[in-house]
Amino acid sequence: MSRLAKFYQHYVLAYPVRALIVMGLFMLIVFQGASNFELDASAESLVLENDQDLVNYRTVSERFGSSEFLIVTYTPPWPLFSEASLSLLKQLRDDLKELPRVASIYSLLDVPLLENPPVPVTDLLDNIKNLEHPEVDVEAAKQELANSPLYNNMLLNLEHNTTAIQINRPFDHRHRELTKAREALWNKQEIDHLSVDELSKLEQLNASIKELNAKNAQILHQDILKIREVLKPYQSQAEIYLGGVPMIADDMITYVESDMYTFGMGVFLFLVITLLFIFRRVRWVIIALGCCTLTVAVMVGVLGLFNWRVTVISSNFVSLLLIMTMSMCIHLIVRYREAHSEHPNATQYDLIKETIGHMFKPCLYMALTTMVAFNSLIFSGIRPVIDFGWMMATGVFVALCIVFILFPVFVLLAGKGTEAANAKDHSPITDLFLWVTLKHGRKLLSMSLILTVLVIAGLAQLKVENSFISYFKESTEIHQGMKVIDQRLGGTTPLEVVLNFPVVSQEWQSEENDDFFFDEEEKEDPTKYWFTTEKVDRIKKVHAYLDAQPEIGKVISLATMVEVAEKINGAELGSFELALLYSAIPDEFKSIVLDPYVSPEDGQARISLRIYDSQPDLQRAELLGRIERDLQQELGLKQDEFMIAGMMVLYNNMLQSLFTSQILTLGAVFVGIMLMFMLLFRSWKLALIAIVPNLLSAGVVLAVMGWAGIPLDMMTITIAAITIGIAVDDTIHYIHRFTEEFAVVKNYQKAVENCHGSIGKAVYYTSLTVIVGFSILALSNFIPTIYFGLLTGLAMLIALVLVLTLLPRMLIVFKPFGAEPKL
Repeated sequence: MSRLAKFYQHYVLAYPVRALIVMGLFMLIVFQGASNFELDASAESLVLENDQDLVNYRTVSERFGSSEFLIVTYTPPWPLFSEASLSLLKQLRDDLKELPRVASIYSLLDVPLLENPPVPVTDLLDNIKNLEHPEVDVEAAKQELANSPLYNNMLLNLEHNTTAIQINRPFDHRHRELTKAREALWNKQEIDHLSVDELSKLEQLNASIKELNAKNAQILHQDILKIREVLKPYQSQAEIYLGGVPMIADDMITYVESDMYTFGMGVFLFLVITLLFIFRRVRWVIIALGCCTLTVAVMVGVLGLFNWRVTVISSNFVSLLLIMTMSMCIHLIVRYREAHSEHPNATQYDLIKETIGHMFKPCLYMALTTMVAFNSLIFSGIRPVIDFGWMMATGVFVALCIVFILFPVFVLLAGKGTEAANAKDHSPITDLFLWVTLKHGRKLLSMSLILTVLVIAGLAQLKVENSFISYFKESTEIHQGMKVIDQRLGGTTPLEVVLNFPVVSQEWQSEENDDFFFDEEEKEDPTKYWFTTEKVDRIKKVHAYLDAQPEIGKVISLATMVEVAEKINGAELGSFELALLYSAIPDEFKSIVLDPYVSPEDGQARISLRIYDSQPDLQRAELLGRIERDLQQELGLKQDEFMIAGMMVLYNNMLQSLFTSQILTLGAVFVGIMLMFMLLFRSWKLALIAIVPNLLSAGVVLAVMGWAGIPLDMMTITIAAITIGIAVDDTIHYIHRFTEEFAVVKNYQKAVENCHGSIGKAVYYTSLTVIVGFSILALSNFIPTIYFGLLTGLAMLIALVLVLTLLPRMLIVFKPFGAEPKL
C-alpha cells in the first residue's frame, strides 16, 4: 500500500467527522473570495489582446472620437416633425443630458442645418441654425434632413418616421495611457528581451488594465441601467429602443449572468429529479448534489481569490463543472451499490474502501486526461479561451479532490442503507446497446464508416461568422432594437477606413501653398489649407466605392460634408473654397460634421461606415478582404496610404483565429489524450481503439454544426473540448472495467456483457442526467446558451452511444489483450 493510500485511509476514511470539519473550514476560507467573483463585461474580453488592429482601433478612437457610442431610436405615433413629436424628443434628449456620464448628445434637434435658407459657402458662418433656432423653417429643415447625405439613413430613416439620438460617453484617457504603455513594452518585447523591471511593469500594467476594464464595465452597466430608467416613461408614448456596440456587449453578459443563476437553479432541480428517478434514494441525491454544489462553491471562491474574471466564453464553466463532478459521483454510487450487492454483510468502511480502491485510478486518469484536453486551449492564442482552459483544468482537479474526500465521508456518515442494486441487473437501454453490439457488429462498423464520411463532409460546411443580432430571440427587446438600428438607421457594426496624407506641418512648408494668397491672420492657422481638391477627390472615390457595397449601410466622411457644400455652392469646391468651408463652420457644429472625419494635424481622413449585421449571407472576412484588395487594385492606393479599423475588424480577427485555433487545439487534444491513453493502458493498440469514440464524438458535434449552419464563434468554440472531455470520461471508465472483467472471464463477449451490466449503467445514468438537466437551457432567450445546452446534450448522447456500441465492438474485433485462451 502506498503512503498516499495509507494517509487517505487514516485521515479520511477512519475519521470522517474530522475530515468533514477540516474540509468545512477550508471551504469557508476559500469561499471568502466569492465576493470578488465577477463576469468581465468589457468589449475587450471579446477581442485578441495583442492584436495590432486593436492598437489601430484605439488610435482611431483617440484621434477621431470613439465609435462605441449608444444610440436611442425614437419612433413617435405622430409625424416626426410635428410639434408634439419634436416636443417629446426635446424632453427625452434633455433628460438624457442630465445623466452624469454623458459627454454629449446629438439628435435631430442639435445638428447643423446648412440650407436654412441656402446661402453661399462664404456666408455660412452667420447662417447655420438647428431645429431649435427661433427663425428656423421647420418644413425646409424637414426636407434638408430627409435628403441630406449627412443625416439620412443615419440620424433619420428613409421613411422619415424614425430618428436616432447618439449618446457619447467620456473618452477614458487613463485607460488609453495604460494601454499605450503596455503596447510600448509589447513592441520592445518583440525585438528585444525585457529587463526584470520591465517585466514587472508589464505585469502591473496588465493587472491595472484588467482592474480598470472591470470597473469601466460596471460603470457602463450602471449607465445603461440609468438610461433605460430615463427611457421607460417615454416608451408608453413612442416606440423607443436602446442600441450600440457597448450595449450589445453589456447585454450579452447580462443574459449570460441571468442564465447562470436562473437556469442554474433549473438545471439543479432537473438533476435532483433525474437522480431520484435513477437511484430511488434521497440519500444519493443529497450526496451527489452536495459534492457538486461544494465543488462549484470552492471554484467560485478560487476564481475570486485570484481575481480570475469569467468572460462570455468561459461563462459556462459552472455547468461543465457540474457535469464532471456529477459524472464522478454517479460512477462512485453505481460502484458502491454493486459492492453492496455482492457483499451485503460487509461493513460500511469496507464497502467504501473497496469502492474508492476500484474507482480512484480510472477517475484520476479521467481527470488528468480531461485536464490535458482543456489545457490544450492554450494553443488557441486567444486570452479568454486560454483562461477558460485553465479554469476548467483547475475545476476538474478541484472536483476530483472534493469528490474523493467528501463522497466517502458523506456515505460513511449516512450509513449502509437497507437496499442495494443488483449488480447483475441490466437496464433496458444498456441491453439494447448490448444487443446492437453483439448481433449487428458488422452493420455497426459499416455505419460508423458512413458516419465518418458524413462528419468529414459536415466539417467542410463549418463556417466562422459572428452576428450579434442572431444571438437574441426575435421576441426580445434587444433583438428588436438592433433590428430597427440595422435596417432603418444604416447598420449596426461600425467600421472605419482611414486614409493617410501628409500632415499640416509638411504641407505648410511645401510649395503647393505658394498658389494661395492669404494675410498674416490666416497664416496663424494653416490647418484649413490642408483641405485640397486632391485629398477630397481621393476621399470621394473611396467613399463612393464603399457606398456601393451591398453589405455596407451608412457611409459618412468629409466627402459627405463637401457634397452638401457643393449643393449649396452650385459648383464643385476648389481648394480655396474648401479652406473657407473649414473656417465657416462654428466650433460647436464642427465637432459634429468635421472633427470626427478629418485630423489635419495627423494627416488623416476617416471614412466611417456601418455594416448591416442582419444580412443572412453576410461574410465579414470576405468583405474586409475585398475592401483591402479593391482599394489597392481598383482605386490605386498603396498599402501605407490607408488603414481599415473598427470593432468589426477586431471581432473578425477573433473569429478567424478561432478557426485556426480549433485545428491547433483539437490536434493538441488528441496528441495529449493518446499519450495519456498509452500511459494508462500500456498498449498502443488499446490507445488507438480508445481514441476512436472521442475523435468521432467531437467530429459529429462539429459536423452537426456545419450541416445545421451553426457558425463557429466565440460562444461555440469550446464545444469540441467539452465533447472530448465527456467522451474521455466514459471511455476510460469502460476500458478500465473491461480490463478487470477480461482478466477474470478471459472472453471478450462475456467481458462486454459484464461491463454493460455494471459500468454501462453508470455511463448511461451519467448521460441521462446531463441530457435531461441541460435540456432546460433551450428555454433561454440567449441563443448561444440554447446552443450550449443542446450541443452539450448531443455530445452526451453521442458519447453514450459510441462508448456502449462502437467501443465494445472494436474491443471484440481487434482483441487488444490477445486471443482468447482455448478451453
